[in-house]
Amino acid sequence: MKDPELAVVEFVLTTTVYNETERFGADDLPAAYRSPFWSDGRIERPLSPTVGGAQTATGVDRPWDAVSGLMFTDHDDFSGTLSFTDQDMAEEWYLDRASDGQIEANPVLAGHFEESREVSYDLAAEQNRPARADREFIDSLLVEYFDDDEEEEMLDLVDIRAPEEIEQTLNEIVLTGEQEGEIQKIVKAIEHREYLASIGLREIGKLLFVGPPGTGKTSVARALAAKLGLPFVEVKLSMITSQYLGETAKNVEKTFEVAKRLAPCILFIDEFDFVAKTRSSDEHAAIKRAVNTLLKSIDEVSLIQDEVLLIGATNHPDQLDAAAWRRFDEIVNFPKPDHRMRAGILDIVTEQMEIVDFSSDELADITEGLTGSDLRLVLREAVLEALTEERTTLTQQDLVDAVEAFEERDTLKNMDMIEGDHDALVAGGGFDDDHDHSHD
Repeated sequence: MKDPELAVVEFVLTTTVYNETERFGADDLPAAYRSPFWSDGRIERPLSPTVGGAQTATGVDRPWDAVSGLMFTDHDDFSGTLSFTDQDMAEEWYLDRASDGQIEANPVLAGHFEESREVSYDLAAEQNRPARADREFIDSLLVEYFDDDEEEEMLDLVDIRAPEEIEQTLNEIVLTGEQEGEIQKIVKAIEHREYLASIGLREIGKLLFVGPPGTGKTSVARALAAKLGLPFVEVKLSMITSQYLGETAKNVEKTFEVAKRLAPCILFIDEFDFVAKTRSSDEHAAIKRAVNTLLKSIDEVSLIQDEVLLIGATNHPDQLDAAAWRRFDEIVNFPKPDHRMRAGILDIVTEQMEIVDFSSDELADITEGLTGSDLRLVLREAVLEALTEERTTLTQQDLVDAVEAFEERDTLKNMDMIEGDHDALVAGGGFDDDHDHSHD
């Protein structure tokens, strides 16, 4: 945890330098420091560093108490504003205590102290999350694009999350080697967008995640957004069929417009097989129009030009037609976890639990065919069962019993949603389809 004194001084110093230097914009403020200053979707100068704002930005309960003993600080009782009586002294005090790493996490101060410390404004700015990823900006954009009558329909169709609202990280997800490789490639593509555009490589950044339910497709997409500090825009295709979505085609267009305004961002389209099913059926004309609008919008969005990474997901690749397949430049397989992955998932999920004689390898042996989602359900049931006996310490036998109970439930059997050889759905078994999109 940051030293409260240093944290408050940094906040006040940041606002002071920001107000004095026109070249700095909202994207240069650390995300936490922007939070107190949003108003109607904007951050306007001058910033007024009040006690309440400092508390929100730094997490320090009593900001003035933290810095009142310093010779260069002042506090206006009427407005609640914090300030410096001697900025040079404040800067000298701060530089004596802040590491280069702390300064470089703040683009405003990195730019201000670039000549006196071994820090880079360009590096700091590149690593800083843009203001467009803040919840406040997202909410203002939705108000701008969707009126009151459309809001409920839009909320049914799309879910937009700021990076800090995504709880699971990539470190908490066990990935296959292929998945790790694809994620690394897309991270590099985002970092080097200008280079890719300069060499004419524009058809990149549209991924299709394929695999049974519960194998982590949505979780990985969300965690990638959190890792990259990007807004996550999720389109729920099943809602296109809703009788209440009379203006769905228009809202689909607006969703893509919002994604482009939020860019860089991740646009995630789940249940992509719904597209092919709708095109080949006798669905209502309004629904088909919405799907055609969706496909047209996918064609027109680009990672290189629009800074929108598109990820589609499907549990039913066998139902996709050629038109659906060709809209993606990479297919990423999400198989049911193999023994190694199951043990890894169990290790992660039980990290905060107290379990006597715990062996993830033993549990991995008896959970073949279960997905990561299944394993979490098993552990949840084991914990709840122990709580009924007033126990917070589990045993290995509790977990074994929970596995057996889980497998006995007819409603949770036959989780394979992709037709074909069962072995092809387990990590290490590969993935084969009729569209020549498999990856070794």
